Amino acid sequence: METVGLNFARLFDGAFYGKKVLVTGDTGFKGSWLSLWLYLMGARVYGYALAPVCAADNFTLCALDQKITDIRGDIRDREHLKAVFDTYQPELVFHLAAQPIVRLSYELPAETLETNIMGTVNVLECIRTSESVLAGVIVTSDKCYENREQLWGYREDDAMGGFDPYSASKGCAELVTAAYRNSFPRKALSSARAGNVVGGGDWSADRILPDCVRALESGRAVDVRNPYAVRPWQFVLEPLYGYLLLASKLLRDSKKYAGAWNFGPESDSIVPVKELVESAVRIWGSGKWNDLSAKGGVHEASLLNLDCTKAKILLGWKPRLTLDETLEWTLEWYKAYKSEDVCQLCERQIKDYCLKGHM
Repeated sequence: METVGLNFARLFDGAFYGKKVLVTGDTGFKGSWLSLWLYLMGARVYGYALAPVCAADNFTLCALDQKITDIRGDIRDREHLKAVFDTYQPELVFHLAAQPIVRLSYELPAETLETNIMGTVNVLECIRTSESVLAGVIVTSDKCYENREQLWGYREDDAMGGFDPYSASKGCAELVTAAYRNSFPRKALSSARAGNVVGGGDWSADRILPDCVRALESGRAVDVRNPYAVRPWQFVLEPLYGYLLLASKLLRDSKKYAGAWNFGPESDSIVPVKELVESAVRIWGSGKWNDLSAKGGVHEASLLNLDCTKAKILLGWKPRLTLDETLEWTLEWYKAYKSEDVCQLCERQIKDYCLKGHM
């Protein structure tokens, strides 16, 4: 597919054109953007996920069910998942399906652990036994690390950990992925860890940008639980660019690129929640926020940062957007989703992002 100034099919040296790609979690926030990007590059995309959460999800507004083969299913259902692998014979797998909310993991610890650990095992087992799959990228989280609240960023070989059920589940998913990679080297497997990802179409509860938009749309003040917690903020296309770049290289040289990879923002985008919210209010054009920090809430990390030297040197990946650009592109979606063609908006942002890096 070609648009002005960009031939999508030639991106990543044409690695995805005509490729059969399975995306678990395609109805989710990141999964929908990844599925659209793959579709634009001419991949044959198969999605496996639960139903979209709401009518304003990016997946729904982009009408992705009309562009890809969209299959309803739970990654905890290994028999159904295997049937999908057997039927569609994917060559490449991106695993994004998960229970992604830290605070919800306190309410649903068993479901979080089952989904994020055994769901990942099921995907890996299907990859292992598939004759068609060449490579898989297992997406986890920056919260997989044993967080010591240190100033410097975590590197890929730092210890896994997890104070809460969500973080523990992601650390376990990393260990399981490494075990499959080491034990069954015939399959090219990598894991990818990103920072706090923001962008259009995310309506998840207990995420700061969706909370901001819901409050700003209704004229309410934004309630902020942890204003001084420091997080690495990045636009959704930044880590997705990393996942795609990694996958394209895995397909060409599995031994060199199999492993764990960090994809986080530059240091000037690692700021307290308070600063992010104030910038979002400024860019939105109106609004205010309330400090709801108080003792007695569930534990959440106060400082988290990734060292992305490995991806920068070995993949040639680097972030392209400033924090202000990240918020401007994100809020553009939320200001437009009720009145504009969201698929065209997302395609334009993907195109602009690619051209920004001269891909």
